[in-house]
Amino acid sequence: MTAKLLPNSQLYDTGYCVIFARNVSAVELLSRVSREGIQPISLSRMAAEAIRMLGEDEDAEDGAVPEADMEDLERAGILVNDGPLLRAGTHGNWSFVVEPEGPYLAGPGLLEAASRGTAALCVQLSEAMAAWISYAEDGEVLSSFDPLFPDRDYGARPEILESLTGYRSAIDSGDPAFAYESALRKIQQELRCAVPQEVDADLLPAIRVHGGY
Repeated sequence: MTAKLLPNSQLYDTGYCVIFARNVSAVELLSRVSREGIQPISLSRMAAEAIRMLGEDEDAEDGAVPEADMEDLERAGILVNDGPLLRAGTHGNWSFVVEPEGPYLAGPGLLEAASRGTAALCVQLSEAMAAWISYAEDGEVLSSFDPLFPDRDYGARPEILESLTGYRSAIDSGDPAFAYESALRKIQQELRCAVPQEVDADLLPAIRVHGGY
């Protein structure tokens, strides 16, 4: 497994939260986690980062956001910085939605909503390197744990994720300092939701969830 997978702290050095969902389109996944009608606009990771750096500066001139029209962004509500900016894409049988920094996507009920009729995985890493992994099927969280303490699992049936992926052996056989990375990569490998980081650089559907914080 290469280290150049989504997500990683090199792409999102102030932390991230990502939800993966199987056999769900990227736009459908955005709809499930926003809980509202959506009209996505296409943004690259570079453009999304530029928007984040603009903050509340809604009067930025054209060219401030690469490969994007400021009027289009304004009409889509993307420049109003009152909630998370989410981007979603698809690789293989899985879609993913990315939130830089977080923690909106880790909020109550969102993983359950993403997993309706399918399976979904949520992974979160804070700027302070605190990590969490959760797995759900058909609206129920089966596993939810800090990789440093995998015995303390708050899911309904944690043995299912272990049987599907064998992530515990990856944790036990590696350096405890890298428990999160070891567990994440093993889970991604076995669930086949390993996404090359280059996919996240592309133009992807994006929304702003207003009032989402």
